[in-house]
Amino acid sequence: MAPSAVEGAADEMSFATNYDKVVESFDDMGLKEDLLRGVYAHGFEKPSAIQQRAIMPVVEGHDTIAQAQSGTGKTGTFSIGILQRIDTAPEAVAKGPQALVLAPTRELAQQSQKVMAALGMHLGVTAHACVGGTAVRDDMAAFSRGVHVVVGTPGRVQDMITRGVFDVSNLKIFCLDEADQMLDRGFKDQIYEIFSCGLPKDMQVILFSATMPNVALELTDKFMREPKRILVKRDELTLDGIKQFYVNVQKEDWKLDTLCDLYETLTITQSIIYCNTRRKVDMLVEQMTARSFTVSATHGEMEQRDREAILREFRSGATRVLITTDLLARGIDVQQVSMVINYDLPTNRENYIHRIGRSGRFGRKGIAINFVTEADFPYLKDIEEFYHTKVEEMPTSVADLL
Repeated sequence: MAPSAVEGAADEMSFATNYDKVVESFDDMGLKEDLLRGVYAHGFEKPSAIQQRAIMPVVEGHDTIAQAQSGTGKTGTFSIGILQRIDTAPEAVAKGPQALVLAPTRELAQQSQKVMAALGMHLGVTAHACVGGTAVRDDMAAFSRGVHVVVGTPGRVQDMITRGVFDVSNLKIFCLDEADQMLDRGFKDQIYEIFSCGLPKDMQVILFSATMPNVALELTDKFMREPKRILVKRDELTLDGIKQFYVNVQKEDWKLDTLCDLYETLTITQSIIYCNTRRKVDMLVEQMTARSFTVSATHGEMEQRDREAILREFRSGATRVLITTDLLARGIDVQQVSMVINYDLPTNRENYIHRIGRSGRFGRKGIAINFVTEADFPYLKDIEEFYHTKVEEMPTSVADLL
C-alpha cells in the first residue's frame, strides 16, 4: 500500500540548535586514553559531522537531543559519550548497569551492542544485548555476572526490570536510539513505563532520531532537563551522497520483470530490496528463485537465529541481494551496500530516508531506485516535497554510476 498524502504529516514542533561547539578531532575531546585506543582500533579516524557536534554535550553530562539519520555515525556518537561518562573500574560493575540504550529492533540493538563492546574493549567494558527472541536465562546470567551497559529492545528490557533482574538504581545515562521509529512502532507506552520504574531522578537522558515528530518532542519535554539540541532541518538531512531514481513500471505486475532486468547491476556490489509486507518478501523470493536468481530474505516472522544467520551471510558478502521489510531498515549496517531498491514505496514517508540510507554509508556514494506504478506518482511527489529532494527517472546506464 502506498502512503497517503497526509500520513506522517503531523507538523513537527519548532526547535533550533542551542549547542554550537564543534570538535574536529577525537584527540581534542578529552577522552580516556583507553577509550581513544578503542576508537582508533575500531577504524574511526576523523569524527563525522554529528560526532563533532554531539559527543561533547553527552560527555559534559547534558541531556541531549540529536537529529541524525542512519549512516552518519550516531551509534559511535552515543557509544563514545556513554563510555566516557561511566565508571569502568572492575569493582563498579557490581553496583549494577550504568547505561541503558533502547533501540526499536533486535538487529539494531545487537549491532549497537557490538559497537559499544568494540569501542570499550580496552576499558574492560561489558555491554549486554537484552532483546526478545533470545533465552531469558541468558539475560539473567548476564545481569548476574554484571554489566556496565545494557543495549536492548523495550519489551525485553521492561520484562527484566519487572522481574527484578535488571536493577536500574545505578543508571547514569538513558539513551533512546531511533526514537521516531520506536514511537512509530507503538513502543510509547513501554518507554513511559520504563521511565516510571524507579530510574534515578538525576539520570542523564539522550535521544537520537532521524526526524522529530511531535510525539518525540513531547517525550523530551516530559523526561529531559534543559537539553542541548543538535538538530538539522529536513532539507539538510543527508541525502546528498545518494542518487535517487524512479522506474515507471506502470503496473504492479511488471515490477518483477523490471527487477530481473536489473539483477546483474544489483550484484556489482551488494543491494537491498524493500517490500511493504512479509508476504510480498516471500513471494518475491519464490519468484526470483524460480527464475534462477540468487537472493536472500529476512523479515519479522522468521526465527531470530535464522534472521541473524542471513544477516551474517549478507555482511560477509556471501550473499549479494537481500530482500526485506521496513522492520529491518534500521538494523542493517553493511558498508558494501551501494544500491537500494524500493520495490514498493514505503507506507510511511519518514521511512524513506531510513531505507535509502542503507546505501551511501558514511559518505560513500549510493543509488536508490524506486519502482513506481501510475498510481504511485502522487506519493513519489509527496516524498520529494517532504525531503526537498528530486527523484529523477532512471538512466539506462545506471551501472556506470556505481
